[in-house]
Amino acid sequence: MRGILVQSLVSRGVPFDAALEIATRVRDRIAERGEIEPAELKKLIQELLGDRELRPAVSSIVTPPFVHDASGSSSPFSKGILAASLQGAAMEPSDAYDVARELEDRMLRSGVTEIDRTELRGLVAETIEHQHGVEVAQRYRTWRRVVEEGRPILLLVGGSTGVGKTSIAVEVARRLGIARVMGTDSIRQVMRLMFSPQLMPEIHCSTYEAYNLLKPEVLGDRNPVIAGFQEQAQRVAVGVRALLDRAIDENTSILIEGVNVLPGLLSLDRYRQHAHVIGLVVATLDVESYRSRFTSRAQRERSREAQRYLTHFEEIWKIQEYIREEARQFGLPIIDNIGFDDAVLSVTRSVIATLEKSAPFVTEASS
Repeated sequence: MRGILVQSLVSRGVPFDAALEIATRVRDRIAERGEIEPAELKKLIQELLGDRELRPAVSSIVTPPFVHDASGSSSPFSKGILAASLQGAAMEPSDAYDVARELEDRMLRSGVTEIDRTELRGLVAETIEHQHGVEVAQRYRTWRRVVEEGRPILLLVGGSTGVGKTSIAVEVARRLGIARVMGTDSIRQVMRLMFSPQLMPEIHCSTYEAYNLLKPEVLGDRNPVIAGFQEQAQRVAVGVRALLDRAIDENTSILIEGVNVLPGLLSLDRYRQHAHVIGLVVATLDVESYRSRFTSRAQRERSREAQRYLTHFEEIWKIQEYIREEARQFGLPIIDNIGFDDAVLSVTRSVIATLEKSAPFVTEASS
């Protein structure tokens, strides 16, 4: 079983990515065979390992050390929980697992049966610094300080239609431990039930079509597509503000994503005393790559809705360019969604970089 081999190799000091690659190659080589002798299997594994030296395996039945809190409570150490936490500090999942596995092995080999949580975090930072450098260890220390401080995170993720911000936002929220994720599309849908098309027409259509429902005197001399988008975003901002107010009242982190999260539209200074307020924009900067997203969706879904995005691509692109310009004006990061995993990591690192400004580098002793 490939999973068992991966686990065995990792426990002997092989990084997770390398262990997975070796186990996959072993499986491919013996896939057509009905059986294989243990000695032959061991020889094949050693061949693929090359000159890599394996350390003695740690017994899987060894009891993990207990971690004690300042409050007096304790719980067994879990490398899975630690690895998940390290992803919140903007580490690659495989790197996070390697650090957690290395730390667990280190404690088990040293005979550690219990450890203070503060001391454990110092060991984590030390292990990260040894494996990945000072900069990565600093991100971890910053993240731990923010978590322990207890102030909520208000994360606003903007971006034009179809850039992939919703999928990215959900994964970023998972890594950062943000339980509340809300999209402006949902806010707009609720508002549609409250306000008729006659009273507030701009919320009863797609962002890139809002200008079609507005009177010439409302559009003025502005670009019609951008004017419609601005009018819709201003209406939805009321709902965004209500969600932020509720998060502050409940001291709860929240991530709000959507095309109507327009940089500079909300006055966020009122929240900064009580929360970490972070804004950024997700984009697809290459026009053909952006268009291909809708082309793939139209081919996959075979729906009129997907085709409609292609029909209105020029308007969608124009809105993205406007959002990017606003982001530049207000100094917000713009994350180019070339690939999902890289974009998630870039967003997470951007969040940590912003937090570092209010939670500067701390020494290992204070982490």
